[in-house]
Amino acid sequence: MTSQQVWLPAQFTSLAGLPTGLRYARWDGLSAFPSDPAEVDFYVPPLVQDIGVISRPLARMTRLNAVQALSSGTDELREELALLPGHVTLCSARGVHARSTAELALTLVLASLRGLPHFIRAQDIGVWKPEVFPSLYEQSVLIVGYGAVGSALEDLLSPFGCVVTRVARGDRDSQRGLVHSVSHLPRLVGEADVVVLATPLTSATRHLFDADMLARMKEGALLVNVSRGAVVDTSALLDETSRGRLRAALDVTDPAPLPTGHPLWASNGVLITPHVGAFTPSLWTRLEELIRRQLRRLAAGEEFENIVPV
Repeated sequence: MTSQQVWLPAQFTSLAGLPTGLRYARWDGLSAFPSDPAEVDFYVPPLVQDIGVISRPLARMTRLNAVQALSSGTDELREELALLPGHVTLCSARGVHARSTAELALTLVLASLRGLPHFIRAQDIGVWKPEVFPSLYEQSVLIVGYGAVGSALEDLLSPFGCVVTRVARGDRDSQRGLVHSVSHLPRLVGEADVVVLATPLTSATRHLFDADMLARMKEGALLVNVSRGAVVDTSALLDETSRGRLRAALDVTDPAPLPTGHPLWASNGVLITPHVGAFTPSLWTRLEELIRRQLRRLAAGEEFENIVPV
């Protein structure tokens, strides 16, 4: 019996301790395919944000059984796999990115509330320009998408005495308290000083924060997005920020990458980082550990972790 073929990302040069009995090949997403894609059973795509690179060999992977994404969000990859004739199990990297993404979310909240962009611009031109900005302490924070990232963010918010409200797909209890269904969002969003988006992008969450939802936010509130850019209607957000009614701190945008000259770059009260929430030096170690666990499950014929419902 022929052993199963596995494609691994070439970036993981120190990935070792892999189970025997599998055939391994490494691909960087740029060079020629390292083996015949038609023989691949298990595919771990390169760690890139370009879905075109990730999906390039998929049509030729006629016996593909499973894909291990290296991101928590899998919306674009789900769409690509749906085009294939057979069922392919998709696994996410849920939890791997949670702490670093939550850390950036907190950084964006603090930087925006305390006016760091204002002071950095003043420093760039050598001007001493004091101004008073609000504190995070005892602010009301609404977390939309209470999964691994949302939970990790609440841990980080606890020293600030914030009043945290949690929203997810359905009503449930968590260790920290009630999680509200997204059906309550139109009411809850108007009570928050800070709204943090950490929800996956699905057909239900695409443009969840449209003109109507943004209009329901209280004047002067801060919208922080560390999920996917398309959860927010960019045109509607621009209307709110250009009038100074809302502020925004965005690690993700729609479109992405954000083109040079796009009005969002210069919009009043908007802080933008280029989708870097998950990327810290420790990310590689955590992803390698996930890949090893999944490959051990593959070799043993066991069910994978983090299977994405389709």
